[in-house]
Amino acid sequence: MQNLKALLDKHYNLRNTTTELDDTRPDPLLALKRNLNREHIDEIAVICALLAYGNAGQILKTLQKLDFNILGDREAILRFNFPLYRFQTSEDLREFFLKVNEIIANGGIKRIFVESYKQENNVISGINAMIESLRGKRELSRGLDFLIGRKSSNPRSSSPLKRWNMFLRWLVRKDNIDLGFWSDSVRTSDLILPLDTHTFNLSKKLGLLKRKSYDLASAIEITNNLKVFCEDDPIKYDFAIYRLGQEKII
Repeated sequence: MQNLKALLDKHYNLRNTTTELDDTRPDPLLALKRNLNREHIDEIAVICALLAYGNAGQILKTLQKLDFNILGDREAILRFNFPLYRFQTSEDLREFFLKVNEIIANGGIKRIFVESYKQENNVISGINAMIESLRGKRELSRGLDFLIGRKSSNPRSSSPLKRWNMFLRWLVRKDNIDLGFWSDSVRTSDLILPLDTHTFNLSKKLGLLKRKSYDLASAIEITNNLKVFCEDDPIKYDFAIYRLGQEKII
């Protein structure tokens, strides 16, 4: 285990630089960092994270076509010509922006998350609250259903909530990669690894995961094993593990 800790610490330190994200190694976090001077940055982060599926280069191209300045203006959202992205039609993205606009008008996404997180003392309840607020009471199109996701009730039968856990990593952790805007309200020790195919496969190879199912329970198992190396901030290793798998270094 000490050899594994040394390996992960080495690659965490190598990756934890301001030059790690650029157009040659695209990541949706790059789109967020390019909009840090915008109003409603928490909600911009939600949009960047939830659209972060598929090819990273295509994700960035789609995010660059969006005008985040209109988030606080319902009429501007109705007028804007939204692009298509994979499962989402232009109307899906318009509906998504309108729902985010409502959340902004009612105090913002942070309020929704933190209230539920503190009440239940876990991040899954906070994620469920954010999902519920975005889904609303109307039946969703296939594209919006996929984009927002569904609440988790059973970790062994639920999606790993990868994009939501990635959103929290961005906003709660603070280093040269992650932004730490919510570090005053959420403990890094409570975060869950944003499990994707790269981290799933590499975690099994490294002995961090015994389970064979790609689900929330597996993300929690990896997180708990990483706590052996860093109890207060276990998912500090997420970006390094992701890159090690993505670049096929291990």
